[in-house]
Amino acid sequence: MALNAKNLNEEEFFFGHKACPGCGGSLALRIALKVLGERSVAVIPAGCMSAVSFNFPQLCFSNNAIISTFAGTASMLTGIEAGLRAQGITDFQAVGLAGDGGTADIGIQALSGAIDRNDNILYICYDNEAYMNTGMQKSSLTPYGATTTTTPDGRVIHGNLRPKKNMFEIIAAHDIPYAATASIGYINDFMNKVEKASKIKGTKYIHVIAPCHTGWGIKPDITVDIAKEIVDCGLWYLAEYENGEYTLNRRPKEFSDVGEYLRRQDRFKHLTDDDIELVKQSRDRKWEFINKNFKTTG
Repeated sequence: MALNAKNLNEEEFFFGHKACPGCGGSLALRIALKVLGERSVAVIPAGCMSAVSFNFPQLCFSNNAIISTFAGTASMLTGIEAGLRAQGITDFQAVGLAGDGGTADIGIQALSGAIDRNDNILYICYDNEAYMNTGMQKSSLTPYGATTTTTPDGRVIHGNLRPKKNMFEIIAAHDIPYAATASIGYINDFMNKVEKASKIKGTKYIHVIAPCHTGWGIKPDITVDIAKEIVDCGLWYLAEYENGEYTLNRRPKEFSDVGEYLRRQDRFKHLTDDDIELVKQSRDRKWEFINKNFKTTG
């Protein structure tokens, strides 16, 4: 039976943290751990979630959890999985919960190695599209046009000039057993992908959009709405990679307004109509590829 809010585990494993109200990353962690349960062993690298949850003596995990180095999430997961297995313990899930910088930039080498070995781990990237914990510096997952402290809006250059790195397809290129994209705006989809991944042997990867309202310049009470809108306007998509095939889980009948999505966020308020048109063109090229190469389930 598919997971939803009514049948989701009522027990909490991540609570009492010091994240901002409306934090998308903390919601992603909370939901993932509710799905995985008390036998999950979580590895969290330096970043937002370790900063808000490991404040001794107020530790915010009721399951086993540990901080890793910024680059070492996947490596530590490998060691935990191998160590517990060597002790004859099999009823556990080693899960990494890392941000976009710790995944797509600093942690990509260790993650690639874990996938190459096909270690039996689950790696979840909560993507808020910048290094938010250290003051909103650009990561390789920061989208085109976004202003950050390292890609400010100026008279000549309007924010970030590079497109968002396609981590989903980079991971899929390893021929990983399972990879998926998700968004906290479509929480049932995310929950069911976490559950599905937990039952697959080998390395699994889930990339979930989790807005940071302070970094994105939105009100804290619309975090989930924005996470839904990024999917509805086509700038993010819900998909899976399994058995060598891509599957699109949701195909909007008609995209919502990209310009409206961008203008709701202070990080994009400097964009001109021409800039927004470039974003639309990039989206349309991506969807041409998706329509050609992805199967559809919804």
